[in-house]
Amino acid sequence: MTTLEGRTPPDLSGRNLSLRRAFANRTATILIALCVLIAALPLALVAYQVISKGASAWSLAWFIDEIPRNYRTEGPGMGPAIVGTLAITGMASLLSIPVGVLGAVYLNEYGKNKPLARFIRTMSDVMTGVPSIMMGLFIYVGYVTVIDDRTGFAGALALACLMLPIVIRSTEEMLRLVPDELRQASSGLGARKWRTVMGVVLPAASSGITSGSLLAVARAAGETAPIIVTVGLTYVYKPDLFDGANTTLAAQIFRNASQPFAASQERAWGAALTLIAIVFVFTILSRIIAARFAIDKR
Repeated sequence: MTTLEGRTPPDLSGRNLSLRRAFANRTATILIALCVLIAALPLALVAYQVISKGASAWSLAWFIDEIPRNYRTEGPGMGPAIVGTLAITGMASLLSIPVGVLGAVYLNEYGKNKPLARFIRTMSDVMTGVPSIMMGLFIYVGYVTVIDDRTGFAGALALACLMLPIVIRSTEEMLRLVPDELRQASSGLGARKWRTVMGVVLPAASSGITSGSLLAVARAAGETAPIIVTVGLTYVYKPDLFDGANTTLAAQIFRNASQPFAASQERAWGAALTLIAIVFVFTILSRIIAARFAIDKR
């Protein structure tokens, strides 16, 4: 058997490159770093702008007080919008994520290239590009006009329709990355297909599924048009999604930012910072949960 004992390991540091290759390597490194800087600069500017203008609105009263009815009124709070955002987005996630994950399981593990599976993939791609206002109008016509009332649940239905194709497509891509050897090993131990999917495939792809679901949640939490169409507006706490109009942080950002008054502008910036903070916190928590249940951590 050939061994490398006694031989000098190859130099991979790049010090022995020719002048032309070293110049090309350094140029490529600088261009890549410059592209990263260009991509990160707008994000940094947005974060700085939101934090610098929104932090001044934060206080204990901001998180618990009701929303002022007059846009000219100075001061907090944004409690009803925070509760509405959590409730409506949570209900939308509860409706869309399980269905989306199971739909992706069917597409990748059972349907594969069958006509029904191809049709579902095509419709998912189409729905991903549909403007959010179209989903809002669809729920308005199909649900709001039927019950003759705008409710938080109607907004959750609209957001669920927006989240569903994102969850399906991202989950399917993650399931494709799971090695077939894991499925074959599970089958070789006598596990049935559903048991292999639930106990091996999904845990192996849990991190990617979580990331895809978070993308869907982040989009849903920031949507304004379907919320305005289906949810209406309120200034008081409405934790019951079936009890009349509701509101979210995104809707309050739109309504306050469109006003010329300094007080409403400050509330818009504060609501934007609050929305970013909520998405950030849930991102961290979901990462912790995904790492806890990932198959490579067992």
